[in-house]
Parts: sequence; C-alpha cells; structure tokens
Amino acid sequence: MKPLFHKVPTQMQSSFSVRHDVQENFGSLWHYHPELELHHVIRGRGVRFIGDNIGNFSEGEVLLLGSNLPHMWRCNEEYYQNNPERKVEAIVIHFLPDCLGRDFLSLPETYLIPKLLEQARKGMKFSGRSREKLIELMHRAMTATYIDRLIILLNILKTASETDEYVPIASAHAFYKSNEMDAARFNRVCTYTLSNYKKVITLEDIASVANLSVTSFCRYFKLMTKKTYYDFLIEIRISHACRLLVEDLLPTEVICFECGFNNVSNFYRHFKKVSGMTPLEYKKRYLQNNVLAAS
Repeated sequence: MKPLFHKVPTQMQSSFSVRHDVQENFGSLWHYHPELELHHVIRGRGVRFIGDNIGNFSEGEVLLLGSNLPHMWRCNEEYYQNNPERKVEAIVIHFLPDCLGRDFLSLPETYLIPKLLEQARKGMKFSGRSREKLIELMHRAMTATYIDRLIILLNILKTASETDEYVPIASAHAFYKSNEMDAARFNRVCTYTLSNYKKVITLEDIASVANLSVTSFCRYFKLMTKKTYYDFLIEIRISHACRLLVEDLLPTEVICFECGFNNVSNFYRHFKKVSGMTPLEYKKRYLQNNVLAAS
C-alpha cells in the first residue's frame, strides 16, 4: 500500500508530543511519519491497518509503531450504531528516535533502546502488566511539565524495552512512498471494502471505485500491497469474523455468512489459512488469555 507522508504537529518548546484525542474518528488517512507513535485506544472499536497487517482494535489496546511504519484506524459501523456520541478517544505520543539527543542512544546504559527501535519497526502490541504500566505513564504524560515529561518518556522507553509482554504486528516494514493521488485512491478502496465486505465485490466493482481498468487495478494493488485484492478482502472478512467469535453471540455457521463467505467449508479454509487455527481454536485461545489476564 502506498501511504502518504504525514507531518506530526510539534511545539518548539517540546522534544516530543502528547495528545489526548476525543473526536468523531481516528482519521481515515493511510499515512506514515518519522516519529515513533505510542497509541492507547481509550474508546473505539474497528479495524486497523499497520504495515502489511490487518487486525481488530478495541478499548485498552496499546501499540508502539516504529519510524515510517504506515498505519490507519477505521471504526466499524457497529461501533457507531452502539455509540450515540459517535466519539473515539485515544492518547497518542509521538517522538523521534533521537529526541533525547543523538548521543543518548550511544550511552552504555541505554543499550536496550536501539533494540526497541528496531523491534518497533514492525509494530508492537503490549499486554499484561507492561500494558498497564504504559497506560499509567501515558496518562501522567498528559499533564506533566518540564523535566517530569522527560522522566516519564524515559520510563516509557524503559518499560517497553525491558518487557517480553508484546507481540509484533506486521511481518514486514518495506513500503513505497506515495503522492496524494495514490493515498486518496487507496483510501477510497479501503472505505468501499469496509462498507461492503459482507456483499459480493467483483473486480469490476472495486476497479471502478479506484477509477482504473481491471487490469490496471490488479497490477496497482499487487504492487502496492504485495497481495491480490481478494487476499486483502478475505483478511478483512476474517478480521470481522474474529471479533464476532470472541463476542460469542452467534454460532460459527452464522458468523460465516455475516462476514461475506458463501459457504461454511470455504470460511473454515480461509480462517485457518489467515489465522493459523480453526475458529474454535481461536475462540478457546482468546477465552484462555482472558482468564490468565484476570488471574
């Protein structure tokens, strides 16, 4: 996917930025920036795109995204239908790798930080006590001033670099830089797909959305995403199936058709290919992780 460069707003008197966003959405732009991004979702549910990964997000998620790792969040329709205020909320911290000085990363005491910056290039999703500690620090960062801000940032780096309570998000971080036309085209494709994934989407349909011929669209999409459009569509359908499975309100056979698959065997085959496990195994693993987190 060709993301669009995004200039993160900064203040001259600050070495890094802290934002508390309460707004109608997280933005719809597939973008990247040189700053690392620590992102805590307080309110909001939907699908996120990070690098070459498509996954679900929900309240409580804490991610660290490395320099120039493309990303985008999209709330699903169900969230807005169940949320009369139609608001999302997040704390977002942006900082450059050398925001504490170029020599900082060369100090013997900070030898773990360069490793963290490398791990973050694929994105990191935190869990357990580390996630809780990062949330606490991010809330404190919103009101801290002067040297206290730096101390909190150091504690964030310490917590993130010393923990093994995380999973990588993307499998690769290479991408093509783009212009506004490319980014706008992909955003149209993404918006249409998220709104219509339950229906049959033909290549003619989606190529028309992108204002390209079918042949040109297939070439464009494969070049930008390293996958076919149908692979992309299936991943979005599976991401929604995963959410319905963990909500545990519908039988698996019903979830199959709710997510746009035309038969159960086809659904099981694609689910196993994308997630590496069956729907039942996925649900059991989620429930087991919830029990462990609560204990």
